[in-house]
Amino acid sequence: MSLSAAALPATPAPCRSVPHIAAGSPEFKRSSRALFFGGFSAFALLYSVQPLMPVLSHEFALSAAQSSMVLSVSTGALAVSLVASSALSERMGRKPLMVAAMVISALLTILCAFAHSYSQLLVMRAMLGVALGGMPAIAMAYLGEEMEPTSLGLSMGLYISGSAFGGMSGRVIASVLSDHFSWRLALAAVGVAGLLAAWEFWRSLPASRHFVPVSSAWRTFPAGFKLHLSDAGLPWLFSLSFLLMGSFISLYNYIAYRLLAAPFNLSQSLVGAVSFMYLLGIYGSVWAGRLADRYGRRRVLWAVMTIMIAGLLLTLSDWMPLLVLGMALFTYGFFASHSIASSWVGRRASSNKALASALYLFFYYLGSSVVGSATGVMWGRGGWPGVVLVLGCALMLAMLVALRLRNLPPLGQAER
Repeated sequence: MSLSAAALPATPAPCRSVPHIAAGSPEFKRSSRALFFGGFSAFALLYSVQPLMPVLSHEFALSAAQSSMVLSVSTGALAVSLVASSALSERMGRKPLMVAAMVISALLTILCAFAHSYSQLLVMRAMLGVALGGMPAIAMAYLGEEMEPTSLGLSMGLYISGSAFGGMSGRVIASVLSDHFSWRLALAAVGVAGLLAAWEFWRSLPASRHFVPVSSAWRTFPAGFKLHLSDAGLPWLFSLSFLLMGSFISLYNYIAYRLLAAPFNLSQSLVGAVSFMYLLGIYGSVWAGRLADRYGRRRVLWAVMTIMIAGLLLTLSDWMPLLVLGMALFTYGFFASHSIASSWVGRRASSNKALASALYLFFYYLGSSVVGSATGVMWGRGGWPGVVLVLGCALMLAMLVALRLRNLPPLGQAER
């Protein structure tokens, strides 16, 4: 590193006699259950509006582009708030901030059901994005601090599997309830589910035992940025999150257009069932976490990414079973790759772990916006082959990054 950890103000070290949480222990089961509910809630609240966009277009007389803002304002606000939330957590602690983020986000989702205008809905969705910034990066930092190194991959995989289940469930619940009742009832129901998840999270998550508050977190941020960005591995992991998430969101953004058109001509309900592919992410993230704990992240990451690339190529087929297989492999490979990369950040960051996690997720959400826009241009010009070309280039760059990381010298046995 060009800047050592000594550049940061010294803080008391946590008591080394307190053991970390190991797989199989009661604390591991409690924390895994809590973080599963945390991931479920965050992603259900964030993405539940995606299937409601056509309904909102009709309700408020919007174009498709205007309707899409109901999700874009949330993800944009989330990306910006991640860094600020990580600084706040360095002072007030991990668990209190995550609980507050979950409760406020759930309440805002319920309030969205009572919006009188689309502008009101956008304001509340932007506020929801700000609130949710207190969940993803802080959860990663909590796991990096509290978990035994050999158990981190599994615990991170369980958290990401909850995120996958939440992203799927939020879409499905909102679709079904809006179809049979109204979009307002759909959002209210998702918000209530978020409150229940927040209660279970608060009840189950063990308090931090290795967290040391930093009262001057804001003043240490410039040094923290330099520390992380000068590290030999972290910037590459940040770029990997940009490329992987950008590719994943892009495929799911535009595969619906392909399936609605010839030669498939599927109905909207069948296209919506594609969200059940997220179930593969639940297994893929846990499976990859176990492999990473056993064989090392640098040995497993590039291998699971090949699954994602193979799946992308299979989506070029006009034979439905082969295309579905391609989407399954792509989804499985993405969640496996994301599980490994995100847990690697927690082990690689020597200090200010919340900021490192926030930077990873900042690029994660930025990638969904930038790569998603570029892919949309290619869809208009080259159809699905154009989409595959853009995503193929992005994934090949990601593979080069993974191979570079494979030769990265570890900081210690914990960071394999």
